[in-house]
Amino acid sequence: MLAAQFLIASVGIFVHEGGQDPVTTVFYRCLFGAIFLGLWGVMGGHLRGILQDRKLVLGAIASGVLLVLSWVSLFAGMARSSISVSTMMFYCYPFVMMVLATLLLGERTRPADWGWTLLAFLGLVCSANPQRMFSSMGSNYQAGIALSLLAGVLCGASLLLSRHISKQRAIAVVFLQCCVGAVMLAGFSSSTVLQPGNHWYWLVGLGVIHSGLAYVLSYSAYRHLAVATIAVLSFGYPLLALLLDFLVYGQRLALVQLAGLGLIVLGSLGVSLKWAPPKRLAHRHVASGRAVAPGEVARSSVDRSTMQPPPRACMPDRDPRPR
Repeated sequence: MLAAQFLIASVGIFVHEGGQDPVTTVFYRCLFGAIFLGLWGVMGGHLRGILQDRKLVLGAIASGVLLVLSWVSLFAGMARSSISVSTMMFYCYPFVMMVLATLLLGERTRPADWGWTLLAFLGLVCSANPQRMFSSMGSNYQAGIALSLLAGVLCGASLLLSRHISKQRAIAVVFLQCCVGAVMLAGFSSSTVLQPGNHWYWLVGLGVIHSGLAYVLSYSAYRHLAVATIAVLSFGYPLLALLLDFLVYGQRLALVQLAGLGLIVLGSLGVSLKWAPPKRLAHRHVASGRAVAPGEVARSSVDRSTMQPPPRACMPDRDPRPR
């Protein structure tokens, strides 16, 4: 799981070094990702009978369209802001899933989860560095923030659509999503990319590593880990992305952005781990070992003190015979 998070966190470096426009970058990510996952799926039997599963195919197509648009928006946002800022904005997708599930699917959400979500969105505002975002020179930066947020919304909607079908045949779903992206963007890819150059190493890496190997590692780890463990380890992606952006490109975050990152992490953990406000511990009945309310303990003690012995007529007679 940690290896998968590290690979996914390096996606911004591959996008930047590839030097292509977002649409071309996503097209080759999908193309090489589909080739890798197709070979992996055939060898592992993950693609057996997928065309007969109508629900899986339709769900993969619908979610694939949203996922591909999410990748295009994210890479466009990175080009206009930075890898660090775009990654933090993009990480709103878990909360988008929760809100959409509540509004569209009628799923019940705890009041505490809404509190953690508001805290995380406050962190998003801080992570965007409001001083720079609203400065006179920040129009391009604002566009990058908006595109990154849009990427998070589209990703959340995509994951919500595919969460049921991907639990059973995750590799098949990702393979179909990559195929959808390759077909969608084939006519919009730039022809200048066909020239020889080092950019091919980065584009192939995007498909094989980030759309192939990283997903294989993630879904292979899920069945061995508890949900709480997955929730905690998923923070490896944004934290490692920030670290790599600093080590490779020297991108530093302002103090307000670091504070925003802390709020995002805290809010996400609160939702994922089902944290709730602390409640007063109920008193435990020593004799019975059963948890009862304080009032119940008081009533039970009063009842025992006021109990009268049963009437004499109801008590068994003493045996009058001498022993």
